[in-house]
Amino acid sequence: MEIEESEAPPSPPPLKEPPKIRRLDVSVVNRIAAGEVIQRPVSAVKELIENSLDARSTTINVVVKDGGLKLIQVSDDGHGIRYEDLPILCERHTTSKLSTFEDLQTVKSMGFRGEALASMTYVAHVSVTTITKGQLHGYRVSYRDGVMEHEPKACAAVKGTQIMVENLFYNMVARRKTLQNSADDYSKIVDLLSRFSIHHIGLSFSCRKHGAARADVHTIATSSRLDAIKSVYGVSVAHNLLKVEAQADDPSSSIFEMNGFISNASYSAKKTTMVLFINDRLVECTALKRAMEVVYAATLPKASKPFVYMAITLPPEHVDVNVHPTKREVSLLSQEVIIGKIQSVVESKLRNSNEARTFQEQMVEPSASCPIIASPTVANKDRHYNPSSSGPKSQKVPVQRKMVRTDSSDPAGRLHAYMHAKPLTNLENSNSLTAIRSSIRQRRNPKETADLTSIQELLDEIDSKCHSGLLEIVRHGTYVGMADDVYALLQHNTNLYLANVLNLSKELMYQQVLRRFAHFNGIKLSDPAPLPELITLALKEEDLDPECSENDELEKKIAELNTNLLKQKAELLDEYFCIHVDEDGNLCWLPVILDQYTPDMDRLPEFVLCLGNDVDWEHEKNCLQGISAALGNFYAMHPPLLPNPSGDGLQFYKRSRHLVASDDGIDFSDNGGNDNKMEDEIDRELLSEAQIAWSQREWSIQHVLFPSLRLFLKPPPSMAENGTFVQVASLEKLYKIFERC
Repeated sequence: MEIEESEAPPSPPPLKEPPKIRRLDVSVVNRIAAGEVIQRPVSAVKELIENSLDARSTTINVVVKDGGLKLIQVSDDGHGIRYEDLPILCERHTTSKLSTFEDLQTVKSMGFRGEALASMTYVAHVSVTTITKGQLHGYRVSYRDGVMEHEPKACAAVKGTQIMVENLFYNMVARRKTLQNSADDYSKIVDLLSRFSIHHIGLSFSCRKHGAARADVHTIATSSRLDAIKSVYGVSVAHNLLKVEAQADDPSSSIFEMNGFISNASYSAKKTTMVLFINDRLVECTALKRAMEVVYAATLPKASKPFVYMAITLPPEHVDVNVHPTKREVSLLSQEVIIGKIQSVVESKLRNSNEARTFQEQMVEPSASCPIIASPTVANKDRHYNPSSSGPKSQKVPVQRKMVRTDSSDPAGRLHAYMHAKPLTNLENSNSLTAIRSSIRQRRNPKETADLTSIQELLDEIDSKCHSGLLEIVRHGTYVGMADDVYALLQHNTNLYLANVLNLSKELMYQQVLRRFAHFNGIKLSDPAPLPELITLALKEEDLDPECSENDELEKKIAELNTNLLKQKAELLDEYFCIHVDEDGNLCWLPVILDQYTPDMDRLPEFVLCLGNDVDWEHEKNCLQGISAALGNFYAMHPPLLPNPSGDGLQFYKRSRHLVASDDGIDFSDNGGNDNKMEDEIDRELLSEAQIAWSQREWSIQHVLFPSLRLFLKPPPSMAENGTFVQVASLEKLYKIFERC
């Protein structure tokens, strides 16, 4: 008997060495951390806005290109960044918000880790322009991988800080490929700005695409939360909101205070909109959102999706803000108790509101010529028509289109045929401001609240009269530099032109006022300017005989009349042009026509006088055109009033003094004899002021005016004739001259 040999069991695989643990390079660590903090463009925008809020800003402007991948620019008017702090600004874990771990328990600022800016520098190119109070100029510096690329450079700057984030995720190929849908990312940024703007109602927010004339989000400071919601989310949302409030002051269970707005039974939407702020921090709370949806599903029909805005305030020590990389979520002490109480309040409010629903009443008056019944012809046909006489086959009944008011094939069957058009006799017989504003409201487009026919006519005139040749020069020309105080050199193809900066800026500002009509950001004057003093000052500048007492009385009377006029028109100026005049006749706000540009305030008296004297307030189109032209002239880049210190203008800043020899040394005197020597002393303070004013103007011309001209200006034909553009050289002609030589 043969015994089969059994196969030997397989030998176990050789043991492998456990992988070696290595310390990652610092750059790798920082890039991984940056990917957690800055998950997509909207994360960067949120961090930058929160920095602006911590800087006590009153105006925050956001510009986005390609959904934030190409460019994110956030500008504010906060306190700025100190020069000494710029070297460590973008290092990880550098912050001004806290110094010890215990500070985290009571932190009230939006930021606290010091990671946001550092993270951005590891995945994008970051540049910062800032100026603090009291500085004569600002500083600009670029950062990469958490460190400065160069020393801060002095530059002209407006109050606050501007941070530019370019080429986001340029070194993270996989992340960038997943974010190619720029429209989706931009909509998230718009939604973010909308949420901030309805909570921080004392601030002005704007958000627009790079190169766009109009902002997609534009709010100004207001005292009413409901008005803020109306301006951002629309009238239909604001009209269907209920105010809710809840609070608890029991240390054993919970301490909190909540106020907000929730949608009523008349509101209808496809998805839930939940805007939640806890201690002024924009966060998400899945449990609270779910609780609200459960309440609405049980209370309202069709499982309506609600709109909810809530602001919850708790003691800082009851909130743990350090639970999420992007600070999107927070942890609350006694969270279940707080949510339960809020849910009960909302449910009670909804049940009480659900007993009745409100509908907007619309009065439809039947026309005498077109009553809402069948016409006589139709009635006669129906009277003679007898279905029984048609035999077994029934005849086809003709469609009475007059009774189908929305029939697209017959204009006579549309809705307007059944209603009267009331004659606007009051408007035709009255040129008062009330009648003008009434007609304006009747012609408004619900989606674009400032699209007036008169404004549209003025814009159409600009478009139709645009000079194509000059447009080509402006769009594709290259700025070379300033030739003198008024003219800039502009190269287009092989030609060199002198361009009148004053005329170009005046026309650009005028056109931008019309395009931004009723959609302005605001410049708040640090000290309100009394209108009577401004007008009197402007009149004295024009007065040929300032010592005449009769002129003083006349100037006082003119100032009083113009002040009263502008106070009467204050509502119009504020609503449409962001020119705010308070009840005491003080000018408090001016509009922002071009971002990063502030007009020369020395010309403010002339502007106010122009509003009072040169505007035709009786006719709508002329009125709006006159105000726009006055703003255009005020905001135009005039040469500063102080002479240009370069060249011959330096003589203005020299003060001559006599040197008289004496036993005690050299005596300086203003009354010397013929033998005395002369010395020129320069007024350094005045010279420095002039140098700053002229350098800021030149910077604004190069970096603000000419880029804006390329994007927005439609040159009128008059610019080809009035010396705005003058060709000074042509390369082809120069070649011919050189050939002759």
